[in-house]
Amino acid sequence: MSDEIRRNEFTSLSGRQVKSVYTAADLDGFNPATDLGAPGEFPYTRGIHPDMYRGRQWTMRLFAGFGSAVETNQRYKFLLERGQTGLSVAFDMPTIMGYDSDHPLSRGEVGRCGVAICTLDDMETLFDGIPMDKVTTSMTINGPASILLSLYAAVAKRQGVPLDKIGGTIQNDILKEYMAQNSWIFPPEPSLRLITDIFAHCADEIPRWNTISISGYHIREAGSTAQQELAFTLMNGLFYAQRGVEAGLDIDSFAPRLSFFFDAHIDFFEEIAKFRAARRIWARELKKRFNASDPRSLKLRFHTQTAGVSLTAEEPENNIIRTAFEALSAVLGGTQSLHTNSMDEVLALPTEKSAQIALRTQQILALETEVANTADPLAGSYFVESLTNDMEAAFYDYDEKVRKLGGPLKALDQAFFQKEIADASFRYQRALEEKRKYQVGVTVYNINRPPDIELLKIDQATEDRQVERVRKFKSKRDSAAAANAVAELKRAAASNDENLIPLIIGAVESHATMGEIIQGLKEVFGSYKERLFL
Repeated sequence: MSDEIRRNEFTSLSGRQVKSVYTAADLDGFNPATDLGAPGEFPYTRGIHPDMYRGRQWTMRLFAGFGSAVETNQRYKFLLERGQTGLSVAFDMPTIMGYDSDHPLSRGEVGRCGVAICTLDDMETLFDGIPMDKVTTSMTINGPASILLSLYAAVAKRQGVPLDKIGGTIQNDILKEYMAQNSWIFPPEPSLRLITDIFAHCADEIPRWNTISISGYHIREAGSTAQQELAFTLMNGLFYAQRGVEAGLDIDSFAPRLSFFFDAHIDFFEEIAKFRAARRIWARELKKRFNASDPRSLKLRFHTQTAGVSLTAEEPENNIIRTAFEALSAVLGGTQSLHTNSMDEVLALPTEKSAQIALRTQQILALETEVANTADPLAGSYFVESLTNDMEAAFYDYDEKVRKLGGPLKALDQAFFQKEIADASFRYQRALEEKRKYQVGVTVYNINRPPDIELLKIDQATEDRQVERVRKFKSKRDSAAAANAVAELKRAAASNDENLIPLIIGAVESHATMGEIIQGLKEVFGSYKERLFL
């Protein structure tokens, strides 16, 4: 081994020391009966199903969306024809921030990093020819989540699909936006009201829908450690559960439809331990804090995406290898759903070829490697169980710190989470620069050759067509009906005692656009402005 890459420290990606050998002594006080149990049994450390993937394979869904609904619909059909088993919608930045494509602030961003969805017509086109009672759909959207869910429900009704037959997930996780991703719209309290309104409405009307995807992924992508991702995500989940109970909901009426979304980073065993610890903590805390009795409430179900921040622009083909190992950690950790990143995502939106390779990565993992033959095959490993215990202990350390600060909202106001994530990101970057950690083809073995792969490009003509599409939609509708529906929604939002979701569904069915509904709610709720901390 050359001096350049000589290992002089052995730590996890999060910076924790890793011993050369683990023995039974590292599991002092560990009780397999209560800390592990059997797969499908409390506390679900070993997985939420007794036979895991022998009985039900994880859902394969690639995060996809670009340009207009027309182009993205074609990509969805391409992926479904090649064996993808669920859809995952990537929205463009204007949609994420609540602006229609024809808004001045949308210029230059329409369709660039995802699909533009502004109108009922857009959503109907997105799912044209796709049976909504047969395919589940995940939508990565937060501030406008209630509106995108309403658009989806309205399109299902147009397809003749009863709402109790549609399944999927909206991200709808606003706390991590304030912590890490920064794509917020409304202040915390009205945002939380919308979330609990969704809990209540879906429990009655759309019972197969996952009402929130509590996301550690974006916390991790912002630079957190695995321990921080686990702790902050579960604290957010417990806070949402508390708000649901405070809104008068029975914990077992909505907790079974809470789902999670984690990052699968490149430190293989650390990630597996994180997933296992998450299940154990969630089961114990839901039971202890809320007296949840329905086993479905106690089972932490999660989607996983391989780590976007682990991908490199240099030698992008290496990203196929990184993604395969990350996907393996998610499967060995017991995920219910998986997205594998495409090799070109650090450079552009995926081409059809790179997306197919990413899907084939999952299919080979599921059908050729035989790793899914048994539930939790790493159970009992001294190393894995020790890491799992460490992850659990890290959660309780952070939970105590946040309690002392007055809870998650007070901690956010003091930038506690933001500072923790920024400090962790800085430490990891220094480790890369000082070659205490490595990226092959970047910090070591760099051949300094520009990437030679085809890239997907979104041109201005795509944006122009979408803008014209929205303008045409507005010109043909009954504008008075749309305006009246938004006015009625604003009245209810100001009253603070009505569930807003039926009114939002009414607004989209009256052909109000997403941007118009957001603007109406802004006039009542206001907008969130982050405090600056030096």
